[in-house]
Amino acid sequence: MFRKSLAAAALLGLALYVTNASWLASPPTGGDLTIISHRGVHQTYDRTDLGRDTCTADRIFNPEHAFLENTLASMEAAFAAGADIVELDIHPTTDGHFAVFHDWTLDCRTDGSGVTREHSLSALKALDIGYGYTADNGQTYPFRGTGLGKLPSLSDVLEGFSKGKFLINFKSRDPAEADRLEALLKTHPDWETRVWGVYGGEAPTANMIRHRPGLRGFTKKDTKDCLQRYIALGWSGFVPGACRGKTILVPSNYAPYLWGWPNRFLARMRAHDTEVIYTGPPKGTGGIDTQEQMQSVPDGFQGYVWTNRIEFIGPALSQHN
Repeated sequence: MFRKSLAAAALLGLALYVTNASWLASPPTGGDLTIISHRGVHQTYDRTDLGRDTCTADRIFNPEHAFLENTLASMEAAFAAGADIVELDIHPTTDGHFAVFHDWTLDCRTDGSGVTREHSLSALKALDIGYGYTADNGQTYPFRGTGLGKLPSLSDVLEGFSKGKFLINFKSRDPAEADRLEALLKTHPDWETRVWGVYGGEAPTANMIRHRPGLRGFTKKDTKDCLQRYIALGWSGFVPGACRGKTILVPSNYAPYLWGWPNRFLARMRAHDTEVIYTGPPKGTGGIDTQEQMQSVPDGFQGYVWTNRIEFIGPALSQHN
């Protein structure tokens, strides 16, 4: 009886291995590696003990370039470095526009104060968005004066990049933001193809997908639901409903635990119309930002790679892949 049980277990293990062995599956074909540049070319910062409301402008590393996040110049530099898509953050303004700016409040990064969305676009454009950056605990502020008038509107971005594509981050949970974005795109049909996708707040993201069913949209919940269910059931080759017709993030430290990673997993996702965005560890930089992290990108990968360091990763990935 023991030998029969052992043999059955061995056969089961072999079946699981063969069903999920990546090397026995060919890499998906017919696509390209696509790079998403988070915030364009921007100043990176120390993420030690980083909290949700931590000011990141006063903990930047020594500047290696002059670009500030979410500006037209930073986006132009990102595309020039190899970005296919640039991620940006939006806030509605009191006068009916969208401001492109990351923070919920102005106090950290600018010479203004208060909640970002409680200001008009003209007031936001008058701010110095480089005011608060320091790499030496406030001894020097290398970007003060360089960010005057550099905060763009979403209209500025979509008008300024006729060939660029953008991933828009809703910073709130207000579904009405999607209504306002839809109204903007309807007013400018030529901008519609420039919006690659939306993410962030679940309510506005879901509402935007209702407006435009073909638009890509994702939330943290989408990724969590898919990956947890796949780890529980994917050993059989079954792709859960939570992984079908989605866009999901796959952190590099999580990927090895996915059945069939990379080739079989990616083929299964593609077969069910699911896009995969490969990222760095969530508790690290959140992006593929170093040479070491780049080596974890599967050979021939045809999904999306998320990076905070497009100026380095863009040229390097073109050679790696």
